[in-house]
Amino acid sequence: MLDLKFIRENQELIKQSLNDRNSKVDLDTLAKLDDLRRKNLLELEELRAQRNKINDEVSFLLKEKKDALAKIASMKDISQRIGSLEKELKEIDIDLDKLALSIPNIPHPSIPRGSAANNKVVRSWGEAPKFDFKPRTHIDLAQGLDIIDFGRAAKITGSNWILYKGWGARLERALINFMLDLHTQKHGYTEVFPPFLVNRDSMIGTGQLPKMEEDMYKLKEDDLFLIPTAEVPVTNIFRNETLEEEKLPVYYTAYTACFRREAGSYGKDTKGLNRVHQFDKVEMVKFVKPDNSYDELEKLLQDAEEVLQLLGLPYRVVMLATEDLSFSASKCYDLEAYAAGCDKWLEVSSCSNFESFQARRANIKFKKKDTKKPEFVHTLNGSGIALARTVIALLENYQQKDGSILVPDILRPYLNGTERIS
Repeated sequence: MLDLKFIRENQELIKQSLNDRNSKVDLDTLAKLDDLRRKNLLELEELRAQRNKINDEVSFLLKEKKDALAKIASMKDISQRIGSLEKELKEIDIDLDKLALSIPNIPHPSIPRGSAANNKVVRSWGEAPKFDFKPRTHIDLAQGLDIIDFGRAAKITGSNWILYKGWGARLERALINFMLDLHTQKHGYTEVFPPFLVNRDSMIGTGQLPKMEEDMYKLKEDDLFLIPTAEVPVTNIFRNETLEEEKLPVYYTAYTACFRREAGSYGKDTKGLNRVHQFDKVEMVKFVKPDNSYDELEKLLQDAEEVLQLLGLPYRVVMLATEDLSFSASKCYDLEAYAAGCDKWLEVSSCSNFESFQARRANIKFKKKDTKKPEFVHTLNGSGIALARTVIALLENYQQKDGSILVPDILRPYLNGTERIS
């Protein structure tokens, strides 16, 4: 979230940010509540000082065995007013927090303004495969090889869920292990394995709540949420903690299943693996100092790109425009892998810098040696990478005329040297 003082002192910047994002927040009500809160706080401090003074006077009068009834009566009136103000302030704080939590992060000046149509392709890597036959879609390939059973997954749970079988399940596991090994052994991340359920404070900390509560799977009796991404539990590892400066940066990577209620609601591209309610993902999360967080973003992006390069999947890097930016991000790159069977670019990773936005919500700080007051860290995360659509690209790009799938060289050690799925 944004600091209230910052919002108060930068009204035009906030209005421009909301306009750039095509987002609406009642800033006028927020400003009125903020003014009323400060006014009430000032009155409260003055009344508490008066009460303390009168209390001392009453003590003196009683010690001197003099009449203190008038003073006691006035102190009672002041105490009642203090109680009334404290109750009012609690109600104001609730409304103020609700409004403040609804304000998205400020987009970085370097990103394009406008809708997704203004997203900018920064660079591309690799070439689309060429076939001497008409390439099949991943759905046809998976059904022909009997490695994904969409029908039985729908029977077990519902539409847009997945049942991997045999080589499909082994391929999924190989991809996860390959990515975790790459990030831990080469890129310097520490592996963690977090819970797949998180509490409300964790979801607020990373920005999914309150805005996107309807899109989340929730256990109502326990007020717990199935995670939409490992970003949520991993970022909240340090919630309400202050780190020492010398411990930064901290890099974590994690495999988790991810759950998205909205997966099948778009009315298009919902067949097969393209939009599913549960998918596997390896996530990278960084806690860094503010002065180099954008350098860290570029490194994070490179770490995600290397996954696709080693898999031999053509991709492009897209810088998102303001209206396509997630609620918490200040700047974001998407990686889109090319899939030959459907002839489309599919988003397989998002790499974002949230600056201090999440850290302020989750109260994650660091302390410099030469200063007494802690600062908020900057948090970043990136998919390294998401598997459902990556599997689409892998199946469709490595397909052979007979319907078999060549296994990328980098994955063969994870599949006992297997060169082809057939």
